[in-house]
Amino acid sequence: MEKQTFIVVGLGNPGAQYARTRHNAGFETLEVLSRRWGVEISRKKLGGLVAETTYNGHRVVLVLPQTYMNASGECVQPILQWYKAPLANMVVIYDDIDLALGRLRVRKSGSAGTHNGMRSILGCLGNQQGFPRIRVGVGAKPEGWDLADWVLSTYRLREEREEMEKAFVRAADCVEDWLKNGIEHAMQQYNGK
Repeated sequence: MEKQTFIVVGLGNPGAQYARTRHNAGFETLEVLSRRWGVEISRKKLGGLVAETTYNGHRVVLVLPQTYMNASGECVQPILQWYKAPLANMVVIYDDIDLALGRLRVRKSGSAGTHNGMRSILGCLGNQQGFPRIRVGVGAKPEGWDLADWVLSTYRLREEREEMEKAFVRAADCVEDWLKNGIEHAMQQYNGK
């Protein structure tokens, strides 16, 4: 089997004030993978922090864009070019307010929906949509909340935080499944979990 390069992007906002907020579901999923694989995502490259490792015989690049959410594509597009990975070999993990807290939705491709980070990526990639994504549900915005305030808020209840910790582990498991068995298999195993 020929060795390929895969890129795993976790979306979020850099900086301590954004840590553990709903918008950082992608960052937190990559934290799980980096601990599990024993790598530190700390090398500065093309607007992001990266770590390169090997998994299942392939090179895997973990990427945390440092451009802030709304400019995620300004990191993702050059990283994709630099590593010369086909679009289908990149997965993007991000938060979704349209999914119940802790639920996953895995897709082979698609639009950005209401997510500004994904809008930025699709904009920078010339609207090419053919890459997998793992959406992690953070729950709908409560009545009277501003959307930005909601996604930049932390989980208020301990139970919510625990549910999300489990979701990040499942999302990390889903990445490993994708790397081993492909996106169709990962969709069957993890959609709705």
